[in-house]
Amino acid sequence: MKRICVPILILTALGLSCASAQTVTNLADWTFETSVPASAGPFNPEIGSGSASGSHASGSAVYSNPAGDGSSHSFSSNFWGVNDYYQFSTTLDLADFTYSSFTLSYDQNGSSTGPGTFYLAYSTDGTTYIKFGSDYTLTSGITWNAGTPGQATIESDDLSSIAALDTASTVYFRLVDDSSTAINGSGVGTSGSDRVDNFSISATVVPITPSPEPTTLAFALLGGVAGILALQRRK
Repeated sequence: MKRICVPILILTALGLSCASAQTVTNLADWTFETSVPASAGPFNPEIGSGSASGSHASGSAVYSNPAGDGSSHSFSSNFWGVNDYYQFSTTLDLADFTYSSFTLSYDQNGSSTGPGTFYLAYSTDGTTYIKFGSDYTLTSGITWNAGTPGQATIESDDLSSIAALDTASTVYFRLVDDSSTAINGSGVGTSGSDRVDNFSISATVVPITPSPEPTTLAFALLGGVAGILALQRRK
């Protein structure tokens, strides 16, 4: 008599699998083509949901929307001081999905007397921010215009090692001015500007599959067993 592994055959017959579909999803993306910022914000993203804003210690800061990296608009401001920042956040649907491997991509540029050095910080509560990685320096001598995309101003960050982001109800990111030295090597001028464009928050997203009701599962298993036994009797 042939031995039959009933549990495995049942799972096969029912089409059950432990694997879940994983998809890298763009959770929020600010192109500033719809929001067209002219204040500190907040602004909704053009894709997804979330909030973008700016913060300056100086009350004289002016926010505007000049040309981006190959687009008509970006998010720009002047009167920069150390610890001033741009902030971006998005809320996660923890009831229906799990998240992992967060990544960021954005364009950042400035005028010659705008701040030259920034760092990325993240937060899971909107209060405590943690610096991620090292400072980065903006490339000098590049002027954005609406007709030339993909210039050497793209920054990207892989935060897959930060597990705390995976279970936060809202994730926050800041681009923080970390130096009083301008892009051209002089001191940052009051009219010196920094601008950001195409800020994108992505993550690997997996749908949470609800467990079947006990009664439903029991009937399914019994049906599978009955089918297997019927096949055996025919042999």
